Amino acid sequence: MRGKNQQSAVDEKYAQWKTLVPVLYDWLANHNLVWPSLSCRWGPQLEQATYKNRQRLYLSEQTDGSVPNTLVIANCEIVKPRVAAAEHISQFNEEARSPFVKKYKTIIHPGEVNRIRELPQHNHIVATHTDSPDVLIWDVESQPNRHAVLGATPSRPDLVLTGHKENAEFALATCPKEPYVLSGGKDTTVVLWSIQDHITTTASDPSSNKPQGSAATIVKQNGESPSVGPRGIFQGHEDTVEDVQFCPKSSQEFCSVGDDSCLILWDARTGSDPAIKVEKAHNADLHCVDWNPFDENYILTGSADSTVRMFDRRNLTSDGVGSPVHKFEGHKAAVLCVQWSPDNPTVFGSSAEDGVLNIWDYEKVGKKKERGVRTPNAPPGLFFQHAGHRDKVVDFHWNTYDSWTIVSVSDDCDSSGGGGTLQIWRMSDLIYRPEEEVLAELEEFKSHVVTCASKS
Repeated sequence: MRGKNQQSAVDEKYAQWKTLVPVLYDWLANHNLVWPSLSCRWGPQLEQATYKNRQRLYLSEQTDGSVPNTLVIANCEIVKPRVAAAEHISQFNEEARSPFVKKYKTIIHPGEVNRIRELPQHNHIVATHTDSPDVLIWDVESQPNRHAVLGATPSRPDLVLTGHKENAEFALATCPKEPYVLSGGKDTTVVLWSIQDHITTTASDPSSNKPQGSAATIVKQNGESPSVGPRGIFQGHEDTVEDVQFCPKSSQEFCSVGDDSCLILWDARTGSDPAIKVEKAHNADLHCVDWNPFDENYILTGSADSTVRMFDRRNLTSDGVGSPVHKFEGHKAAVLCVQWSPDNPTVFGSSAEDGVLNIWDYEKVGKKKERGVRTPNAPPGLFFQHAGHRDKVVDFHWNTYDSWTIVSVSDDCDSSGGGGTLQIWRMSDLIYRPEEEVLAELEEFKSHVVTCASKS
């Protein structure tokens, strides 16, 4: 727990942020979690309506052992842009659950859920990491709904991916091109699997209430969960591998970062040794990595040194030389998650132990006039700070179905002694739209107000 002075500073900053919610956000939903979730991921869209869409959301419950750890499938209502009234989005109770988030199904997970990743080809199939060497694969649509009570037997995963010799807890990725899974662990290896042979596609029933793309299922077997051995094991790190990521345009190229401060690029076509190894990507442990989905030359890394760095792989050489294109210095504690925007090739987010989720645009670096964050000492490229969490922001995920909509989760054990906070939010489009457009709209709004005032 924090000291009184530290906590009062956090509370004061939060109170200030809450007064600005109607100005900064187009929409925001705050959902109190009884147990913290270490991961949050969007699933498939279920329904589109006039004012809001319905979508799956994957979460977890990291418990104290009094009840089992769970993988949670929730249904969320995502309010469309320019629909929510400003006074409504700021009137929420921090201790309450949001009416926009409803639990749909609970899977009793064997061990705590450290990381969740959905298969892009079939996003009702997810991979999870726990405190074991195995990666677990779940078809969340076909898994039975369970009641999480003490003593309940864990749900049975649809597949178990084996290959690590020690626990693999956090580094987990799925491939955009093929149904491949990538993992890193304490054994310092990166392991690659294909689960293509275990997925069967059946004709979908148009009258069913299942999400689009859920016709594919895992081939069922009687008895124990079938296990899948690795397609490749890659060695080059000298300490725990903390995060992995596929190249967006290749199932054979991927990257990894670890506690050895290294960023490694791999190419499965050329063997199990590193293709490129950057020995000192940061001055501390690396926690996270992401590969730009629009331009495969750019890779982001986040570290315990509180910075985010952007590397251009054209500048990296196989002898370990390579300096970042830019260092983004806007956090006050270890960076836990980085992710490129799925809609804008130059925008990305970073979250950290300081409780802040920063939104950056590297295109703005070096430009004299930067819109967004207006403070005189704002770091280059930073244009929005989401300060709605009061403790470390352990994960976030951009929504590919709703532009600029983000889900983020914080583990509130230091600020409130337990639980967590989930927030779904979308900044006001006046912050990121072209300046000329915004000024023209405000001018039009001003003329409308003047006309209305003259008539009254």
